[in-house]
Amino acid sequence: MVARNAQSEPPTRRNLPAVSTPLLWRALIAVDRVVIGVTGRLEVTGDIPASLRGRPLLLASNHIGNVDPLVLVAACRRIRVAPRFMLAGGLLDAPVLGPLLKRSGHLRVDRRSANVGEAMQRSVDALRRGGDPIAVYPEGRISLDPGLWPERAKTGVARIALTSGAVVVPVSQWGAHEAMYWGNLHPEGWRDLLPYATSWWHSIRTRPALKVHFGSPVDLSDLSDGRAGDARRAHERIMRAITAGLVPLRADEPDLPTFQDPTRPTTGSSPWRPTDDRQDGTSS
Repeated sequence: MVARNAQSEPPTRRNLPAVSTPLLWRALIAVDRVVIGVTGRLEVTGDIPASLRGRPLLLASNHIGNVDPLVLVAACRRIRVAPRFMLAGGLLDAPVLGPLLKRSGHLRVDRRSANVGEAMQRSVDALRRGGDPIAVYPEGRISLDPGLWPERAKTGVARIALTSGAVVVPVSQWGAHEAMYWGNLHPEGWRDLLPYATSWWHSIRTRPALKVHFGSPVDLSDLSDGRAGDARRAHERIMRAITAGLVPLRADEPDLPTFQDPTRPTTGSSPWRPTDDRQDGTSS
C-alpha cells in the first residue's frame, strides 16, 4: 500500500495545527459573544482560507464605532479564529481592563511616542512566530468622515506587513456605529457616560444588523520592504480592499449613514469613498 503524501492534501480547519490562545482571552471571547448577541444581529460573510491559518496574518479593518472591536471578535469566533489586537497604550494602562488585555496577549502601540518603532518591531516579531492573527485598524481612530467611509490612515500596517511577510486580509464592518455613540473620549463624570449607556440600550431594543465581511487577501507579492514607495502602494491597496468590501454592506446607504450619531464629529474626510475622484490613486 502506498502511503499518502500529507503535503498533497489541502489544509482544512480539521487538519490545521492547534494554535495556543491564552485561556483568559478565550474566556473573554465567550463573554463577548453574549454581549454582541444582545446588542444586535451579527452577519458574517467571507472567511479566512484554511491555507492561511497558523501563518503570519494581519486582519486590517475599518473603524466605525466604539463597539466594532467587540463585533470583530464575535465575527472571528464564528469563523474559528481568535485575533489579538494592536491596542493604544491608554487601554493597556487602564485599571482592571488593562491587566486583562495584557494577559490576553494583545500588543501595545503608542502612536504618538518615540517608541512607535519598538511597537512595530514587537508586532513583526509576533507575526513571525505565527499562531493567532493580529487585528489592526489602519486608521488608528474611529472615522470622522461625514459618510463614515475609511479615512486616509498611515502606512504603519503596510510596513508591518511588508517587513514580516504577513498576509493581509481586509475586513469591512458596517452597523456597529449604531450600537453605541462616539461619546466623549475623556469622560470626567457619570453624565459623560450617559450617551454610551442610552445608545447601547437603544441598540438592545432595536437590534441593528452588525455586518462583517472578510475579503480576499491583498496581493502585495510585487512589493518589498524598504523599496521607495512600496509602503504607500501597499497601504493604498489595503485601504481600497477594505472599502471595496464595505460598499455592498452599506448598499442602501451609499452617501451618509442613515443612523446619525449627534456626538461624533464630522471633521474628517475619506480619499477612498467610491464616488470620490481621488480614489483613482492620484491623491498623495
